[in-house]
Amino acid sequence: MIDKKEFLLQSIIKAYIEHLEPIGSSQLKTMYDIAYSPATIRGYFKKLGDEGFLAQEHASSGRTPTTEALKQYWDNKLNFRLSFIDLETIEYLAKRIGLTVFIKKLKSDKLKNIINIQDKYMILEFDNFPITIKFSSALYRFLLDLIDLEINHILKISRDVGAYELYEQLSIFLKNRDFSIYNSKEFLNIALSYDFDERVINSYLNGEVIDKCQEAIYYEELLPMGYIGICHHCNVNGNDSKMLVIGELSKDYEYFYNQISMS
Repeated sequence: MIDKKEFLLQSIIKAYIEHLEPIGSSQLKTMYDIAYSPATIRGYFKKLGDEGFLAQEHASSGRTPTTEALKQYWDNKLNFRLSFIDLETIEYLAKRIGLTVFIKKLKSDKLKNIINIQDKYMILEFDNFPITIKFSSALYRFLLDLIDLEINHILKISRDVGAYELYEQLSIFLKNRDFSIYNSKEFLNIALSYDFDERVINSYLNGEVIDKCQEAIYYEELLPMGYIGICHHCNVNGNDSKMLVIGELSKDYEYFYNQISMS
C-alpha cells in the first residue's frame, strides 16, 4: 500500500497528463474526491517540490510534475508485456495522442543453402529470400560454416571480416523488410526542434534504431530530455514484431496501451 505522499504524487501526475496544466491542491482534491484537506495536500506538495518531483512557476500557481517524476511514474506503470495489438487503433491513436510508432516484423531468416554458379557468383538462400553476390572460393568456404545462422549474426560477421558486398546486400534487405512508421510527422517535429543530424534521422526512418533497441524503456540515451521511448515485442496480424513508441513524457501511454492491446 502506497503512503500518502506517493498517493498524492501519482494523483497529480495523472491529473497533469489528463489536463496538461498546473494542478492546485483544491483542484486535485475535487478531481479525485481526495479525503485530505487542501492544506494537507499543499504541505505534501511542498515536500515533493523540495525532493525534486514537483515544480511551481510562481507562488500562486499550481504544480507540475518534473521530468524525474514522470520518468519514475512510467517506469512503474509500463512494466507489462504486450501480446496481440491492433494496427488500426495504433494508427488512429498515434495521431490523436501525438506519438510516433515504429513497427518491424521479426522473421526467422537463417542461411539454408549456398549455390555456386560456375565460380562466377553465388546464390545465398535464406528462409524467406535469396541474395546473389560475386563468387570467391575463400568466401564460399567461409559461408559454408555459417549455414543455419540467423541473418543478423551473418550481417555482423560479414562486417567484421570485411565481406563488404555481402554486408551491403544484407543491410539493404534488412532496412526494407516489413518496416512501418505511424505518424512520422511527430518524430520529424522532434528532429527539427532538437536539430537532429541527417544520420540520426535516417537511423530512425530506416529501422536501425528499432533494431538496436531491446524490450525496455528509454530516455536520454535515445531521445532528448522530456521524451520517452518504449520498446516491446508483440504480435501484429499473426507476425512476431518489435514495436517502438516515442513521444513526450506527458502523453497518456497507459491509455494508449490499454486501447491497442487485443488480449
